[in-house]
Formats: sequence, structure tokens, C-alpha cells
Amino acid sequence: MDRHAPAAPPQPTSIVPLPWHAQPAADTLAALGSPEGGLSAAEARARLERVGPNRLTPPPRRSALRRFAAQFDNILIYVLIASGLVTLALGELVDAAVIAGVVLINALIGAVQEGKAEQALDAIRGMLSPQAIVLRGGRRITVPADELVPGDRVALSSGDRVPADLRLIHARGLRVQEAALTGESVPVAKNTDAVDPATPLAERTGMAYSATLVAQGQAVGVVVATGDATELGRIGRLLAGVETLTTPLLARMAVFGRWLTAGILVLTALTFLYGTLLRGEPWAEMVMAAVGLAVAAIPEGLPAVMTIALAIGVTRLARRNAIIRRLPAVETLGSVGVICSDKTGTLTRNELTVQTVVTAAADYAVTGDGYRPEGDFRRGAEAVEPFGEPVLADLARAALLCNDAALHRDESGDWTVSGDPTDGALLALARKAGLDPAAEAAAHPRVDVIPFESEHKFMATLHRTSGGWVLYVKGAPERLLALCDRVLGPGGPEALDAAAWLARVDALAAEGQRVLALAVQTDPSVTGGLSVEELDGGLTLLGLCGLIDPPREEAIAAVRRCQAAGIRVKMITGDHAGTAQAIGRRFGLSGPAVTGAELDGLDDEALGAVARDRDVFARTAPEHKLRLVQALQAARQTVAMTGDGVNDAPALKRADIGIAMGHKGTEAAKEAAAMVLADDNFASIARAVEEGRTIYDNLRKTILFLLPTNGAQALVIMVAVLSGYTLPITPVQILWVNMVTAVTLGLALAFEPPEPGVMDRPPRPPAEPILPPVLIARMVLVMALLVAASFGFFRLHEGHGDPPEVASTMAVNALVLGEIAFLFNARSISGSVLNRAGLFGSRPVWISIALMLALQLAFTYAPPLQRLFGTAPAGAADWAWMAAAAVAVFLVVEAEKALTRRFRRSESPLPPGERVRGRL
Repeated sequence: MDRHAPAAPPQPTSIVPLPWHAQPAADTLAALGSPEGGLSAAEARARLERVGPNRLTPPPRRSALRRFAAQFDNILIYVLIASGLVTLALGELVDAAVIAGVVLINALIGAVQEGKAEQALDAIRGMLSPQAIVLRGGRRITVPADELVPGDRVALSSGDRVPADLRLIHARGLRVQEAALTGESVPVAKNTDAVDPATPLAERTGMAYSATLVAQGQAVGVVVATGDATELGRIGRLLAGVETLTTPLLARMAVFGRWLTAGILVLTALTFLYGTLLRGEPWAEMVMAAVGLAVAAIPEGLPAVMTIALAIGVTRLARRNAIIRRLPAVETLGSVGVICSDKTGTLTRNELTVQTVVTAAADYAVTGDGYRPEGDFRRGAEAVEPFGEPVLADLARAALLCNDAALHRDESGDWTVSGDPTDGALLALARKAGLDPAAEAAAHPRVDVIPFESEHKFMATLHRTSGGWVLYVKGAPERLLALCDRVLGPGGPEALDAAAWLARVDALAAEGQRVLALAVQTDPSVTGGLSVEELDGGLTLLGLCGLIDPPREEAIAAVRRCQAAGIRVKMITGDHAGTAQAIGRRFGLSGPAVTGAELDGLDDEALGAVARDRDVFARTAPEHKLRLVQALQAARQTVAMTGDGVNDAPALKRADIGIAMGHKGTEAAKEAAAMVLADDNFASIARAVEEGRTIYDNLRKTILFLLPTNGAQALVIMVAVLSGYTLPITPVQILWVNMVTAVTLGLALAFEPPEPGVMDRPPRPPAEPILPPVLIARMVLVMALLVAASFGFFRLHEGHGDPPEVASTMAVNALVLGEIAFLFNARSISGSVLNRAGLFGSRPVWISIALMLALQLAFTYAPPLQRLFGTAPAGAADWAWMAAAAVAVFLVVEAEKALTRRFRRSESPLPPGERVRGRL
């Protein structure tokens, strides 16, 4: 069969994938049946029908109704619903309605919080180019990008978004920004050469991949893959197959919920059987008692309080430039043990900067950040004036004129570059030297240019001056040194020692800097245009520029802070190993860099060891990042992953908490992440971890406060059944206490400030229980105290012959006042609160107490609530006695904490630093 026959092209790449980057351009055209004039319209339609449109397949979506229904998929909610149905069957309509209302409120809160579904694949699909210039039937036409098919010839020019995966067949000065796909921080020079089949994605110079951006030059490429068959589609499939892990708190709460439900069901059954079989009570009364016990024991207010507490944490984090997209991720921050960070844009600024200038006269350090044209030139510790350094001034002028970029300020006032980032860095250098681009362009108008091409590795511009012609050249040092025979020194041109200059290049490269050489040629006899063939020597070297994507100073401090908190920081980048290792040293990340190719040769066990022991990973693909995250999770680490590119999205989704960059991150990364940094700064991660630890501490305090109150209500009913007394509290009164207490008193603890030394303790172990044994013992003590107060007041008033409504009202109010007292105890898990800070240091606590007392007064005295809940007024003496009982509860718990501190000081069950200010 004739391979060149366009009428019978092979199957598309989605069916028979070929290593296109390893195929010569001519072989690729033949394999795809792509004729010189492009596909005919009929052939393009036929292929489109066969391979489908050039867009990514959307994932299935869960409807709003299904999201709402999913909120009921909780074992505690099942028990609550069953209790409501039993109550309804017995004709207790008010009780059943209140139970149903509680269940629906919790479901609505959860559904609203989860209302924004995953949009990662939508964001990736949105990155596809809407149109493309294609050669069809011998004519260049513009077609929708989703109509491209394998074999189409697509034209690219500066500013275009690549519409499909292309094998380049013609390229002139082409540089493509692939950072979103590979992590490479600067545009990649492209050509038409085939490379080895094992070449990493970032080094496939003959390919242009879908959704990347053309920074400079022109090219023509043949489409080799469309839609799901593209590299972008492969990442999309990888992302769709990544399982999102539950957060540590939700996992522990699920286990806790199962145990709690089993305990509630056992106690409910035993209570019912004891009352009916042993005491001969009517079964209908025992059913209501069992329902009351179940309703009392279930902390139905806890989901709402946890949701609100997490929402408060979201607000706090937003003030610190951390935007939370998925609510449970707030608490995950507190247990992070490893942060896997991308380099470009997170640890570094993602803005190339000339950091070093080397001339024959001197070496200069250049200050300033990013593309902002502000900074100094320093020779050693001394600042110098560039125009007092003739060689430096000439180099800066060459950097300005042999340049196609432009600097401008965006709406936020930041300096950005239009064009190649390397040119932008050189332009900023020239402006730091005091050169005015407009004035220099007028004095040295450009006459001709040789664009940068990977074949000759330099760019040259010819300018007319008042004295004749001047040629400026910049490019790869080894290429320009071969074209230079002299170097400009303080007294004029000098002999060039190429070996010495190559040694300087190596020294700069060892520091992670990208090195660029600049040269000049003054030739008054030049009258024509430029050509690469004629530019074969006679240049004078001006010097070298060392460029770097500089580390953020605040990120360096933040990494140290994380390390002090026991958090390992690992850098995972698509950049070169040498650059990654040099940047890693600046952050205190020691050891040699491990490349993606080396990771490919490791089995899972060896990979796990490398993931634990090494801190710098370079030339990584999406699969490598995902495998590293999974390996660390297999070692029982809670992993945070940062990133900004499409290539980071699968690992962001898999990590315990994915963190995307808000300013320079792709939409795909943002939608895959649980948290977005508004300022793209690693330092914000350290602050977010501190806030996450505080949020977890406050959630644990809230749980410690709520569970004894629910347990006490259940014990009150059990004691009544076992002793044969009337139920002191009805099921509807229990629901009132549960919900009102949860949204007032329990919520106050969510506002507690950080504990001292919160970032001085190690990360929380993933298997650590929410409540250690010492706190469980305290919960039992508190339950006993509250039962004694509530049941005691009920029996006291019942013994005095008061109506059941009065006795029941006293039981409820005694329980609530005891809970208010315990709220102060719960402000500090282990420390004393018998001081000013403990009693008066929290405004939210006092606001919640005032609100709770107002609600209890309405519960006791308002006629509508009296009819709904079966309550009666209480006298002043009754309130005084109940307040005294509450004070007794408070003092007994403080005494227990004092004994615990005394006898467990050397083996505290809590991490160091988990104490409240001034309450040790």
C-alpha cells in the first residue's frame, strides 16, 4: 500500500498512538496522509465523522437533587429519621415535625456548601482554542478548532493558542510557552527535528501541544492528535480517574459516628426491653422513651456547628489570602505533614530577572524583583552608577535594542511583559540602567533582524546610528563565543579567552542561572540586510547575563517556619535538574535532585523510599507528581500539593489538600484544588497551616463541649426508665436543647484565637483520635454532673407536688445552666480558666451566653413556646439554686483538670502548645 496516498489515511492517534516526536516530519505527513495542499473538505469531514470533534469529553455531573439527597447518607441521620417515623406513627405530630425540621436544615446546609461541583475538566475544555488557521484544499482558511482532524496542517503565529497536538513541519523563530503543561518557566524554542522516543515532554522540540501559547515566531504543524487523544486530554483522563480523599476529620467523624450509632441503638433497645419486660411499662410509653433517648444521644446539631465553624475558618483564611473552595479542607490544613510545592510561581516569582552581569571589567549583582524596572547594580557591596561603567552601559544598550518585548503595568499596578520573558528581563535590566526605550529606539532605529531560531541559537538586530551601523547579537554563550574574537574591556577591545569565559558560564549555571551572552559589531561598511550565513564571526563580546526566576524571600522564611513546625517541604518541578537543585539549596532543601526519568525506573517500594528521603524532584510529568503524592500518602502522611498548571491538576485533586495559585494559575488547577492562594505566595500556605491548626483545635473543643451535653440528656432518660420515674425531659424538649445549645454555646468556641506555640508542635498524626482517653473520662464526669443537676431538680419539684410541666422546665433549665458553666471549662482543654483571660477574654462566649439565656427565658415564659414545649414559669429562687448548681459543675471540672495536670504532666495526651493563653 502506498503510504503517501491521502485517500486511505491510517486510523487516528486515539486508536493507534505513534511516537510522533520521534518521527521525522516527512514520515509523519505520510503516515497521516496529509498532502502538500492540505486535506480536502470531503476528507476532513470524513475524518471528523470517524474521530469526533476536537474537544474533551465532559464528565457525568451530579444533579442538585442528588447532591441534596446525598446529605441524608449518614448513619446518624438514618437513626434520627427512624425516630421521627416512629414518633409520627404514634401520633406525636409536633415531635415528628421538629425532628423532620432538624434533618432538613442539616441537609440544606450541606447541600448549599457542596453546591459548586467539580469543574476541573470544564476548565481544561475551556482552554482549547476557539479557532484555527488551517490549510484545506490548497487554501488557508479559518475553521472552528473543534473541526480539526489528524492530518490537518495548522499555521501558528505569535499570540496563538495551539489548537491541537501538532508535529511541526516548518518553524521560524518559534518559542512556545508550555509552563501550564510542563512547568518549564520560560518559553521553549521549537524546531522540526525528531528526538529520541524516550525524550520527556518538556524536551520534545518538534512538537507543539494543545492549549500551550505561542510566545514568538511562526510555524506550520500537522495535527497528530485531537480531543481526548491529545496530551491535554490525557491529563484530563488522568484527572477524571483520580479519587478525591476524605479529610482526616471527616474520616474520624465517620468512624466515631458508626460507634456512636451502634451504642445508641444498643442502649435504646436495652432501655425499651427493660421497661416493657422487667418493669411492665406500657409499650407505647417505652417507645417514646426509646425515641427520646435516641434523639437525646444523637448530636444532630453537631454537623451544623461543624459546618459553621469551618465557614468561620474560611473567612479567617480569606483575610490571609487563602481562598477555600471545599469546606472540609479547612481542617485538613491543621494535619499537613508534607507540602509538595511547585517551583515556578510558588516558591519563585515566575518572573525572570537578570541577577548577575559579568563583563571583562567586573562582575555585578543586580537587585530588584520581577519585571519592575527598579533596582541597583552592585560591585561587591558597593552600588555603582551604570553610566560610570562604560562596558556595563554598552551591554545594557544591547539588551534593550536586541529585544522584541515590551513592559507595561496591568490594572493592579504590577509590571508585566508582552513577548518573551527572557526579553522582558533584559528590558528591565536596561531600564534599571537608566536607558529610555523610546529615546534609544529613535537614536538607533532598527533596520533588520535575525529572529532567534534553535538552529543558530541567537538573535541579531542591525541598527543605523549617526556614525554608521551597529549590530547587536544575543544568544547561547557557547554559540556567541564561537562568533567572537575579542571582548570589550575598560580600555577597549581585548583578546578573548574563550575557555575562561566558558568557565564563568558554568559557574553561573551551577547557581541555577540561565546564561545569555551579548555581543556587538560596529561596521560602517554594512549597507545591506542581515543573514545567518554572513554572520560567521568578528563579534566583540560585551558580557554575560545570568537570569533566574528568583525565590520569593518571604517563601524562604515560610519554608523555614514549616520545617520548624515539623512539616517537610518538597519541591516538584518540570524544570531542569540543575536549576531545581540550585533553587532548592536556597530553601534549605538538601540532596541531589531526582528526575522524572529516574522515577520511571523505580517500583512502588523504591519510590516510597525516595519520596520520603528526597526533597527536590525535577523534569516531572503529571504521572510523576501523582505517584509521589500517592507514595507519601501510603506512608500515612497528610499531603498538601501546590501547583498552577494543567499538569498539576491530577496531583492537586489526589492530595489531601490541593493548593492552586490564584493570580497566575490556570483555571484547571484552581478547579482541581481545594484551596486557592490569592497572592500566589508560599508564605500564605504557612499562615494557612497555622490557621488550620487553630480551626482543628477549636473544632475539638466544640466536640468536647457538645458530646457530654447530648450524653447527659440520654442518661437522664435512662435513669428515669431504670428507676421507674416519669421522663424528666420530653423528646421535643431534648431537640430544643440540642439545637439551641449547638448554635449558640457550641458555636462560641469556633472563634477562639490560636493557642500559644501552635506552630511549635509537630503535625497531628493521621491516626490520632479526636478525643484521647483523658478527655473521654472528663466527658463521663460532666455527663454525671449534668444528670445529677437535671434529674435532681426534676425529682425535687415532683416531690413537692408541682405539676409535671414545672418539674420538666426545671430539669431543662438546670441542664442548660450546667452547659453554660461547662462552656468556660471547654475554652481550655488542659489549662485552668480561673483567671481574667479564661473568664472574660472571649466576647463571643459572653454573646452566646446572653443569647442562650434570652432563648431559655422565652422557652420558660413565652406562652406560644410553653404550649409547644410543655413548659411553665420558674421563680427567682429556682433560678438562684440552678445557678449555684452550675457553679458547682464548673468548679468540679476545674478541679479535675488540675488533678490531670498534676498527675499527667510528664505524659500529656495532647501535643505541646495546646493550651490557652495565660491558663496553664
